[in-house]
Amino acid sequence: MAQVVLNQLEKIYAGSRKGSDFRAVKKIDLTVEDKEFMVLVGPSGCGKSTTLRMIAGLEEITDGTISIDDQLVNDVAPKDRDIAMVFQSYALYPHMTVFENMAFGLKLRKYPKEEIERRVNEAAQVLGLETMLQRKPKALSGGQRQRVAVGRAIVRQPKVFLFDEPLSNLDAKMRVSMRAEISKLHERLQATMIYVTHDQVEAMTMGDRICVMNDGEIMQIDEPLNIYNRPANLFVASFIGSPAMNLFKGATVFKEGGPVFEETNETGNGFSIPLDGDLGEKVKNLDGKAVVLGIRPEHTRMLESESEPTVAVVTAKIELSEPMGSETLVYLDTGANSFIVKERGHVKLSNDLYVSVAIDPEKVHLFDRATGEAI
Repeated sequence: MAQVVLNQLEKIYAGSRKGSDFRAVKKIDLTVEDKEFMVLVGPSGCGKSTTLRMIAGLEEITDGTISIDDQLVNDVAPKDRDIAMVFQSYALYPHMTVFENMAFGLKLRKYPKEEIERRVNEAAQVLGLETMLQRKPKALSGGQRQRVAVGRAIVRQPKVFLFDEPLSNLDAKMRVSMRAEISKLHERLQATMIYVTHDQVEAMTMGDRICVMNDGEIMQIDEPLNIYNRPANLFVASFIGSPAMNLFKGATVFKEGGPVFEETNETGNGFSIPLDGDLGEKVKNLDGKAVVLGIRPEHTRMLESESEPTVAVVTAKIELSEPMGSETLVYLDTGANSFIVKERGHVKLSNDLYVSVAIDPEKVHLFDRATGEAI
């Protein structure tokens, strides 16, 4: 397989008569290691699919370089880059059987008939398609069609596999199943794979590393749990995680016991949280600094009684509760900020009830309000 290196890669679309040029991808640097499963994730329009299409050679590069297996491929035709791409739309030929669809690329390259049959049968066995090789695409489910599209890529035995939101057209249950299938496929093939999605759950569960993009730029590249536990900025903190991280505006204030975060609350009912350990050290010279405090919903809990000992308590009104079976999401409002608490099990709660919520001070994150960067 192969390493893929993007160096100062940029894509600019020429402006219309009414507007200026549009920079879809802005001088990004990214290295995908040999045999790595890299996921590009971000909201619609962030540049992730454009980046993938430039790697494939389907989109012209404005500036920068792309190397595959130490070979510069800027001017190499897509068919000569030794990559295989799986599209969102499956792109199967309706008049061909599953076998013919999977074999089509090999036939174009004039592989011997015996080699084509061997590769197609091996891929069909890996993907559980052995009994469907003589069916037409219209006789297959969405998940089966997607497996055929993946099989067509596998038989090529390329250096790099590219996936462009391949599960978007599937229902929720089938997406979960296909996520597992593609992950197992990566383990079996030990292939270099680059996978584009807007679904952060897919990114967290599938990638060896995740590249979070927004507005044509890379926000953070790291292993999934590092991105979840140590987001580099406000965008990553709010995008990765379901439900998203709770965010509170406030400032760092120094008191006798040390630095604390104080929520900005016009009602006068704001809360404060002591900032200890490494976070306390980082803000010791930032008295009065405008910041945003972040806390994951699972690192909060509703107090059963006012007498429970805790150092950080938020008083808030219940707006809505959503029972999810194994957990209940409780939506609350402090008067200045809305946030979510994740409670274990099924909890029956009344709307408009005021409750006390404990925040784990060891799990809080601080971000510079001006730049959005993590402190």
